[in-house]
Amino acid sequence: MGTDAKTAMKGIDVTDAAASRVAKIVAKEPGKSALRVSVEGGGCSGFSYKFDLVDSRNDDDLAIEKNGATILIDELSLIYMGGSVIDFVDDLMGQSFQIRNPNAVASCGCGTSFSI
Repeated sequence: MGTDAKTAMKGIDVTDAAASRVAKIVAKEPGKSALRVSVEGGGCSGFSYKFDLVDSRNDDDLAIEKNGATILIDELSLIYMGGSVIDFVDDLMGQSFQIRNPNAVASCGCGTSFSI
């Protein structure tokens, strides 16, 4: 299955703002080629998002390529992130990557953990 078909099936979207920010960050990090977004157990709401700069991809990764940026999501994390939008927000509260996840029934105030 091609990346476009896999992305459409899971409904993961990356905004232009997020893609632009990832491209800028990766360009400043020698040896890094992508941003990995994953879901881990823990956090104040049960699950938490983790963001890592990486230099390689795994066989089971969904690779989303947009505007010169690559975002990787492993298959296990995709189970929890289907239909999500990955965004980068720069407002009065600060700058951060944010994930709007339709599967989350609750999230914490910091926006990095959620429950299903």
